[in-house]
Amino acid sequence: MVNRITYKIGDDELILETGRLAKQANGSVYAQYAGSAILATVCASSESQEGLDYVPLTLEYNEKYYAAGKIPGGFIKRETRPKDKEILVSRLIDRPMRPLFEKSFGRDIQIVPTCISSDMVNPPDILAVIASSAAVVISDIPFNGPIAAVRIAWLDNKYIVNPTFEQIGKAEMEIIVAGTADGITMVEGGGHEVAEDIMLGALDTATVVIKDLCAIQNDLRAKCGKPKLALNPVSTVLENRDAMYGEALPRMQEALYTKGKFERRAACDVIKKEFSEKYAEQLEDEKQKKLFNALFEDLEYTILRTNILEKGVRVDGRGTEDIREITCEIGVLPRPHGSAVFTRGETQALVVTTLGTVFDEQIYDDIEGDRRENFILHYNFPPYSVGETGRLGTGRREIGHGHLARRSLEPMFPSKEDFPYTVRVVSEILESNGSSSMASVCGGTLAMLQAGVPMKSPVAGIAMGLISEGDNFAVLSDILGEEDHLGDMDFKVSGTEKGITGFQMDIKIAGVSKEIMQKALDQAKQGRLHILGIMNKAISKPAEDISEYAPRIEVMKIETDKIGALIGPGGKNVKALSEKYQVTINTENDGTVTIYGKDSKSALAAKDAVKGIVEDPEVGRIYDGVVKRIMDFGAFIEILPGKEGLCHISKLSRDRVNNVSDILKEGQNIPVKLLEVDKMGRLNLSYVDALGDNADN
Repeated sequence: MVNRITYKIGDDELILETGRLAKQANGSVYAQYAGSAILATVCASSESQEGLDYVPLTLEYNEKYYAAGKIPGGFIKRETRPKDKEILVSRLIDRPMRPLFEKSFGRDIQIVPTCISSDMVNPPDILAVIASSAAVVISDIPFNGPIAAVRIAWLDNKYIVNPTFEQIGKAEMEIIVAGTADGITMVEGGGHEVAEDIMLGALDTATVVIKDLCAIQNDLRAKCGKPKLALNPVSTVLENRDAMYGEALPRMQEALYTKGKFERRAACDVIKKEFSEKYAEQLEDEKQKKLFNALFEDLEYTILRTNILEKGVRVDGRGTEDIREITCEIGVLPRPHGSAVFTRGETQALVVTTLGTVFDEQIYDDIEGDRRENFILHYNFPPYSVGETGRLGTGRREIGHGHLARRSLEPMFPSKEDFPYTVRVVSEILESNGSSSMASVCGGTLAMLQAGVPMKSPVAGIAMGLISEGDNFAVLSDILGEEDHLGDMDFKVSGTEKGITGFQMDIKIAGVSKEIMQKALDQAKQGRLHILGIMNKAISKPAEDISEYAPRIEVMKIETDKIGALIGPGGKNVKALSEKYQVTINTENDGTVTIYGKDSKSALAAKDAVKGIVEDPEVGRIYDGVVKRIMDFGAFIEILPGKEGLCHISKLSRDRVNNVSDILKEGQNIPVKLLEVDKMGRLNLSYVDALGDNADN
């Protein structure tokens, strides 16, 4: 039986339908808005494992090219490994949904939202979030949802709910907000230096829509929802728990406040090892061992949170608003075009900037259409950054953190007209203990400025945390890894002195109040300004010139009627210039000429040559000429492509010259000065010898 629910957003209706497609899945929902459609399915394994301390959830968002009436580009005409965009949307769905599954369910869960229709007007990602939640809600899988998501744009001084691609491109701010009927659980987005109150207003606008979207999912569940499967909670209890807890508590309180990440971990591990040896016989049972590990995690959770709420003291001794020591170094590598090391406490990022040309732009082939980007940011998180071994590679974490850092910096990246280079920024995380993505933002700013990239304003980022218990709460500035793991919120804000450029928030509790959000934003702003102040001492403006090792791009405008002279018959002139100076020259119909050189010398020399071709010969100017013909009375010398002048024998030297061939040879390059252009348009030249202009000049 087919069941359908509709909800109007703007000019179109959101449709949620089940019972027609993919009926063998535990849950299946077809969602459509205008011409975009998602089919979301969820399945769970038949076997349940007892005592899992995590949710075995996989989320695989994918887009089919046929959705937009396209065939995949390249040699292989099948969709292959997930694109970065698909991974980012998967994370967008996973983050608000994962905390709402029960660990005690103990079964593998797989959610597969598939974009099967795209009108290339309305983004399908929001639709995928709603469809995924609805599929789980109506399934037999236990879920403390529903959740919903909405995109909010700030455009022309008003909020737009679920804007189109075109509106997103014009907006001053664009964020995605997800949450339950009880409150917001995730926010992600960016803006062009937007004020904190605009961000808060967007969250208020989103909350109303999210509640309605959760309500229609509950309506669909009331119509056709399946009875939920049973949970598989741990059936045993930890023996001697009270004795262990009471004995370990005071020792853990001391160990948890040891200075240094590894020293702190080692101090806690010593205590845990002693207890495991003391109760070794009991812990031979695997279930008892899991409960034992959970006890020590509970101890850390309780101690950390209690001391912050009651005493305002964190594990590294800081107060709630204190930021760790920061150092900024620039120009740390000899050959890269720009480099910086940003260190904040035990988090360190080596960030390197490379300048390229239009030929280095990143090309994307998405269902929305082909596009090119001249600002690229890659984030690497090697295992040694946390003192571990493991495989090097690019996973979902690297893609997600890199996307956040890029999004934070992109609004301050110069336009192509102001800086026609392709810029690649690579952040290598060398140490990590709290917010390496924000370190990448800070390091990215430093490295780009040192490379000479004319950023509109420097950008810094900070990660905020939250510890709450009832009405009592504490907002933490510059959180550690432990505070992220054991806290209630991970809230990252990037921006300039004027406003916010990047924003990401994940909340582990039912929701946060407006009071908490206001305090977190205000505290983040103070932290951001503090970090910017330190960064500005290292470098606050772009370097005056780019690296000598960087390619050089020169852009100039010529009269459109001179384009033919520059290109020459069959491209002869422009090809000759490109070969002579080892450059690439692009000419556009509006007279824009772009010269791409391997270095400054070649690009500037080629630019002068182009000027020589398109500009009328200038009396008094010295040209690099080529001897074309030698006559008894002098030599004809080409000073510009297709433009020759006569250098009379009397103008070859201060001394008397008997034969022109004694001084010049055909094909020789010589400097000559244009003395005059006579009434008939003929060019009269003078040879400039090693001693300067000859006596007749």
